[in-house]
Amino acid sequence: MKKTAFAGVISTVLLAVFSLSGGRSATPAAPTYGKDIAPIIDSQCVVCHHPGQVAPFSLTSYKDAQQHAGTMLSVVKSGYMPPWHADDPGLFCNERKLTPSQINTIQRWVEAGAPEGNPKDIPKPPQYHSDWLIGKPDAIFTPSQPYDLGASGNDVYRCFVIPTHYATDRWVKEIEIRPGNLHVVHHLIIYLDKDGEALKLQAATHDGKPGYIHFGGPGFPAVGTLGGWAPGSMPMVMPKGVGMLLPKGTDIVLQIHYHRDGKPEQDLTRVGIKFCHTPPKQKMRTAMLIHYNLNIPPGDKDYVVHSKFTIPANIHIFSVFPHMHLLGHTMNVTATYPDGKQTTLIDVPNWDFNWQGFYTYKKAVAIPAGTVLHLTASYDNSSDNPRNPNNPPKMVHWGEQTTDEMCVFFMLYTVDNQDLQHQVTATN
Repeated sequence: MKKTAFAGVISTVLLAVFSLSGGRSATPAAPTYGKDIAPIIDSQCVVCHHPGQVAPFSLTSYKDAQQHAGTMLSVVKSGYMPPWHADDPGLFCNERKLTPSQINTIQRWVEAGAPEGNPKDIPKPPQYHSDWLIGKPDAIFTPSQPYDLGASGNDVYRCFVIPTHYATDRWVKEIEIRPGNLHVVHHLIIYLDKDGEALKLQAATHDGKPGYIHFGGPGFPAVGTLGGWAPGSMPMVMPKGVGMLLPKGTDIVLQIHYHRDGKPEQDLTRVGIKFCHTPPKQKMRTAMLIHYNLNIPPGDKDYVVHSKFTIPANIHIFSVFPHMHLLGHTMNVTATYPDGKQTTLIDVPNWDFNWQGFYTYKKAVAIPAGTVLHLTASYDNSSDNPRNPNNPPKMVHWGEQTTDEMCVFFMLYTVDNQDLQHQVTATN
């Protein structure tokens, strides 16, 4: 046999063997729901996409995923889902983001016709034994009766007073807020009243509805808070050894901001709480960095504001919560340490009013006394902003209405020199 002919035979044989053995030229098998898609959905989607939660449909079964496969692909490719707007990969423990590889897997699965694969490969989805993500609460607080909201008019700030009747201080480790009507609940804040002032305000209200109206706060000097809720918020869970204080005899006051949707609506919001089984070492505290002076001209695509605050004591920050309204575009908060080094606490490059909440660090951020927090936020008040509530755009200032604006950076923190178990009291 000639040398060239022999080489041709060898090449043909090698090519056949290479193809049969699954070499690079082989077409990769299409992803299946059981092996590839269900694990992604269970880890990043099901917490909202199961019955009784905020998502518009469930994704707890193959049938669910197959029915919504096209929608899933569209929203994950655009970045709209999962809802996560902080640009700090790996910094937060509650991060909801898909990797490029996961998005590619979903695309290949949809393009292949969304195959189920072997049903035995489907993992058991996360189990939710009640409509509470934290499980059965130790206590549920809710207004005495539903609130009826009319179809038209300005936004409403209604405060609902809920006595606790506890004879001793309680320490809270988990809080979940369940708005009764997501169509009209814009946001809410939980205030604590120890002097009965809220009950007096409620008794003086004679409009035939539960609670009382008050803008810009609860109308009394609150002794504390148990956090709040805005669209996209998840339950608050305290780290080990830390609790939020619910003082004895305290009245819980829910200040709920209602935004009308053009038809009569009804709401009955609930707050579920789990208590610490043993006294915590440290008290979780709340602070805010605010820029009140907002004067956003019509047509301004990049209205920028700045605020600074110097931290007076050694603290650890556990969670942060940026807040703006519909014109909000970006928010960035940095910490400049006394030695001049700087770190980013949060960077939101594309704000979305519909998805807000606490961003919880994987490891609490140590902030020494003298550190300067610097907030920078931008707003888009042009007609190019699809969320702009005004057409044509108009001047917008700080205010309580949805069509007004805000600039707030909340943070949950502890003071380093506090030890409740050894009666060491924090100085700040």
